[in-house]
Order: sequence, then C-alpha cells, then structure tokens
Amino acid sequence: MLVLGIESSCDETAAAVVRDGREIFSSVISSQIKVHKRFGGVVPEIASREHLDKIVPVVEEALARAGVSARDVDGIAVTQGPGLVGSLLVGLSYAKAMAYALAKPLVGVNHIEGHIYSVVFENPPIEYPAFALVVSGGHTNLFLVPEPGRYKVLARTRDDAAGEAFDKVAKMLGLGYPGGPVIERLAREGDPRAVAFSVPRMGDGLPDFSFSGLKTAVSKYVRESGLQPVSAGEEPSRGVKDLAASFQSVVVRSLVGTTEKLAAQYRPRTLIVAGGVACNNALREAAAEAGARLAVPAYFPSRHLSTDNAAMIAAAGTVKLLAGERAGLDLNADVSLRLGNVDMDEDKARRGRARYKL
Repeated sequence: MLVLGIESSCDETAAAVVRDGREIFSSVISSQIKVHKRFGGVVPEIASREHLDKIVPVVEEALARAGVSARDVDGIAVTQGPGLVGSLLVGLSYAKAMAYALAKPLVGVNHIEGHIYSVVFENPPIEYPAFALVVSGGHTNLFLVPEPGRYKVLARTRDDAAGEAFDKVAKMLGLGYPGGPVIERLAREGDPRAVAFSVPRMGDGLPDFSFSGLKTAVSKYVRESGLQPVSAGEEPSRGVKDLAASFQSVVVRSLVGTTEKLAAQYRPRTLIVAGGVACNNALREAAAEAGARLAVPAYFPSRHLSTDNAAMIAAAGTVKLLAGERAGLDLNADVSLRLGNVDMDEDKARRGRARYKL
C-alpha cells in the first residue's frame, strides 16, 4: 500500500510517500522557524499563510522524489488535529480536494498518534503492550498502548508542555527560538547540580507532569541571583550554562522517572519516546538507561522524524486504511483532538504478548 501523508498542524508544511507503513519513499518538510524566530514563537496567522504558499509545491516535490504520480497512491492520510486551526485547515482542505478529484480513500490522523508511529521506520517491530512518551512543544503525554490503535493516557502535563518550557526558559535567558537545541548545547558545558530545582510533583498524587512551576522557579532564580540574559553575539556565561544544565536535568528526571515508575507497574514490552523533545540526547540516554533497568527495548525516531513530519502521518494512516477506516469530505479540523481514555481491561493489557509487524 502506497500512502501519501500530509502534515500541517503547526509550523511545518510536510508531505511524504510511504509504502506499507514502514518504507519511506520520500519525506519533504518546509520549516517556518526563520519566519517565526523574530517573534520568539509561532504566530498562528503567519503560519497558516505560509502553509497556503507551501502546500502545493511540498506535495508535488514529495511525489516527484518518490517517483510516483498522485494517481499511483492508494490512499491519503492527513493530520486532523490537535494543532492550530488555520494551519490544520490548509492541509485538510488540500487532502480532501485531492481525494475527491482522484477518487482516493482518505483518513484523518491524530498528530500525537503520528508521533508514536514515527519509530516504525528504523526500529524492530513494536511489541505490545507498549508505553509511548510523546514530548514536544505542544504535548507531553504518556500512553499505555495495549495494541495498535488503542491508547490509555497514564500521565499528561497539567500546564506547559516540556518543549514549551524549554522555549520559555530560553527566551528568559536571551537564547532565542527554538529553545530546546540551544539549551541542550549549553547544558553539555554546565553543571546539572549547580541549581537545586525540585522535580515537580502533583499535590493530588496523580502521576501527571507539570513544568509551569519549574519555569517560575527559573525566573525567580534569574531575578534573585542577578544572572544576566545573553545579549546578541555574546558568549553565554558559566552561570547561564549551569542554569541550562540544571533545568534540563529536572525536566528529564521528571519525564523518565514517571515513565519508569509506571512501567514497573504495567510491564510494557516496548518503550517509545517520540516528539520534538526526543531529539534531546540527555532524554534519550536517560530513557535508554531506564529501558535497560526494566529489560525493555527503548525505541526512538531519528532526529529527522522526531520533529513534525508527514511520514509518521502516512504510517499511522496506513494502519487505519488497512483496517477499512475511511473519512468523508466533511472531515474537519479538531484543535483539541484527544488520543486515549479508552476503556479496557488493564490486567489483560499487562499480560498482552502480541507481536505486530507495524
């Protein structure tokens, strides 16, 4: 099955052609980072206009690189949500028009589910039940995945997503946008024990994540310590590097600590870490170590597939198309589309031993 994937949920316009859900024939991504950088974050109106400019050439390039025509694809998968409504509508409108004109089956894909499927291209087949930690600028969720297409939310952020916290702390320190890569780079030269931040914990005892309080703690430290933000062209001070390392360390400990604690309870057979923040080496190393302690393989997407892309949408869409799922032309954007909270027998999920080829 040859599937065309289209992704436009935020600030990347992407298209990809994928065969059988595991082989990437082409993957094209048009990033808007340079456009939004001077604003310190994504501006929704600008993002949607950029998608309008890029959607046609990006899809055409993906088909050309794959060496196929639009008529050769067996189905079209497009991100339905969550995301920015204007951005989502560009991709959805194009995909629906294409599906109608070519009489091709269409499916809508949850963007978060797409991230979970980003690991299928470069790892062995996923064994279920699996754990999926999805960490990005807009989402931080931990899912139990008893079988393909079924998700139970075990933990989610109560406020800021982890990637959002990286961006906000970087902005505080004058490090620019996006914040994740520069904080990771500076953290390598800093002392993660220099600033004693506490790992955020929920007062109600639930295993959710929270990064807003940590962001406030960083702001308070900057104010009380007199630490100066980095000026343009200036080399970051030792204090900034130490703060970056300390902040990153707490975020990683929060994410991996919660995941490992719940994994000991649910006993998954695969640990998936995906999303833009999965590019972070400290998170990858900590998650791999946790997997080793649990005797569970840890799967990560390549860095190219960690950020928003359409190959992951095509992979998730392939599963839906093979299952006979189809979307009508009334398919609409859902900015708060949820993934998970399905009812299931958790004991059965813990005992599950099925192996799937995708």
